[in-house]
Amino acid sequence: MNTLNKGIVTALSAISLAQGLKILTHKKESGKWDWRPLLQTGGMPSSHSAGVSALATYTALQKGKESIETALACVFGVIVMYDAQGIRRHTGEIAQLVNDLDEDIELLSGHYPDLLHVRREEELNELLGHQPAEVAGGAFFGIALGLLAHTLGKNKQPKH
Repeated sequence: MNTLNKGIVTALSAISLAQGLKILTHKKESGKWDWRPLLQTGGMPSSHSAGVSALATYTALQKGKESIETALACVFGVIVMYDAQGIRRHTGEIAQLVNDLDEDIELLSGHYPDLLHVRREEELNELLGHQPAEVAGGAFFGIALGLLAHTLGKNKQPKH
């Protein structure tokens, strides 16, 4: 019987656990329990960073730092983390500006009857990316889980 790919299990576990931690960090920041962060992007820690860091760490420990698998996991991880704290974060900031502008135009249209404005039914999602600290938090969390998965895997291997 084939077993699951432990690298995939490690990465997906890191993503899931990081998403769960967002509930706790949201509670700490807001003082309120909210389950929505479990299914949202953004927030602390970055589950993207946790997943790719866990995969890269686990791969490096299993295959060696010189392996092509480690190189692929590391390069993939750097791209994902750069995107999470760069492009996606800026997209969220632009969405916030558009939402604020829509609100401002609506206020103006109330003072000027000739100014026709139809407000958007739904605001744009502003929480798309991560602050650098959120990416770093996810990366450290993922590294720790990659190390843990490797260590637990070594202990379960049969000795010859």
